[in-house]
Amino acid sequence: MQSPAAPKYHPFPPVAMTCRYWPEARLTHPPVWMSTDLRDGNQALFEPMNGDKKLRFFKMLCAIGVKEIEVAFPAASQTDFDFVRALIAGAHIPDDVAIEVLTQARPALIERTFAALAGAKRAIVHLYTATSAPFREMVFGMSQAELIDMTVASVRHIKACAEKMPDTRIMFEYSPETFTATELPFALEICDAVTAAWGANAHDKVILNLPTTVEMATPNLYADQIEWMHTRLARREGIILSLHPHNDRGTAVAAAELGLMAGAERVEGCLFGNGERTGNVDLVTLALNLYTQGVDPGLDFSDINAVARTFEACTGLPIHPRHPYVGDLVFTAFSGSHQDAIKKGMTARRESRSPTWNVPYLPIDPADVGRSYDALIRVNSQSGKGGIAWLMESSYGIVLPRRLLVEFSGIVQRQMDDAGREMSAADLWRLFSAAYLETETQPDARLVYQGHQLDADGKGIALEVVCAGTSRRLTGQGNGPIDAAIHALAHVGIHAQVASFEERATRPSQQGEASAAAFMEVGVLADGESADGEFGEQSYGVGLDEDIVTASLKALVSGVNRRRGL
Repeated sequence: MQSPAAPKYHPFPPVAMTCRYWPEARLTHPPVWMSTDLRDGNQALFEPMNGDKKLRFFKMLCAIGVKEIEVAFPAASQTDFDFVRALIAGAHIPDDVAIEVLTQARPALIERTFAALAGAKRAIVHLYTATSAPFREMVFGMSQAELIDMTVASVRHIKACAEKMPDTRIMFEYSPETFTATELPFALEICDAVTAAWGANAHDKVILNLPTTVEMATPNLYADQIEWMHTRLARREGIILSLHPHNDRGTAVAAAELGLMAGAERVEGCLFGNGERTGNVDLVTLALNLYTQGVDPGLDFSDINAVARTFEACTGLPIHPRHPYVGDLVFTAFSGSHQDAIKKGMTARRESRSPTWNVPYLPIDPADVGRSYDALIRVNSQSGKGGIAWLMESSYGIVLPRRLLVEFSGIVQRQMDDAGREMSAADLWRLFSAAYLETETQPDARLVYQGHQLDADGKGIALEVVCAGTSRRLTGQGNGPIDAAIHALAHVGIHAQVASFEERATRPSQQGEASAAAFMEVGVLADGESADGEFGEQSYGVGLDEDIVTASLKALVSGVNRRRGL
């Protein structure tokens, strides 16, 4: 790359405006949406869609609520011409949807375009001429006046063709292609000439589409250009001002939003930003940006996965996993601090039952686009306690006490360090079960709970266990079932102490019938230590069962085994 000081590139000149209104504007309603997936988007594919895929895509666009769809450049190829005919002849176009077709300013191409539209109920005929100085001088070899004459002649030709089709409602659209690189006074002059030639009025409006054919500058300058035109166009009441942002600088969405704030009413783009070079503006992102600000976009993305999968199947293009709102990972946190914030936010929302969405790191409720909460948090080596807690709670209905969470996260982290891969909720459950629950399948040295009977007063117990491979019936007395069980275990040389105990109901989950969870911190004297010695460190035990007493006894046995390292 050359030094920035080299004169090869220059800053884009600002628009001379002493007062601008768009910075104070707010978006309060959606624009008219026009999808160019089947034309602009299709021509940018390695392998363009065939007729079946284009029809499937067209029907999906209609289903989500797009009312204007650019379907082809019928004069450019027989394939495009045939697709327009198939849509009309097959009655695939809903009555409230207008198909749009593109044409250049050449009489033969205009005639061919109208031949393709025969029998259509509604259509938009889109004429474009490139207006910037490099195109006028290098490509066309025309003066400004000559380009205006050619464009106006084409407008009149289109109007005459439309008048010969009284049963088809024809709307006219004009694009000064390369608008952002065109001198604004000339862009205004040719647009005014076009609307005058058509006779634009409030009952027969013309769509004036001002494209960022190539992004030339920051989005605020595009907004200045749009407001400059918006406030100066003749016959403004007869104009629908439209945007067609491309993404060369990576700011197409911002350019569209600011352009709407500057006075535009319509946006052309592709669902997921497909298109030439770096693509057209991403309509899904633009629409859902509005949605997160309380504006109904008028498009139905309640099953965004179905829309995404249809797009991928038809275009052969993958959607990036971090694509805004849609990617497979956009609602997923791996970072420990993010996971903790999301878990707390979701818990607060559930407890408050507030209708307002206000969850850290999630600008939109995944459920609003048909996504579940299952993938909100996933655990890898970057994760922390919050992620583990969320998965255990959301997938298995188990809310872990804080100190148990700290203990279990250490087990998880060691496993992650060894495995070096993401850990699913099922992986976490297998690890949790092996550490805290699966006593029956462990070596003979472990203590295994088999059953119990309580005395009538609940202070005496007969505890049935397997100890060192041998079935035993141990009895004990205490101030309750747990204390009695501790005294019973002393008969086989197990001296335990309960440091803390919590019991919680489990929410419906993959845990089957268990409805009670017991968590117990247990200390155990080492072999050979006196029964009146210091118990030292504790380990957590966990028990799950329909009966809380049984769950508590299982937690005691689990804690004893873990404290003894078995």
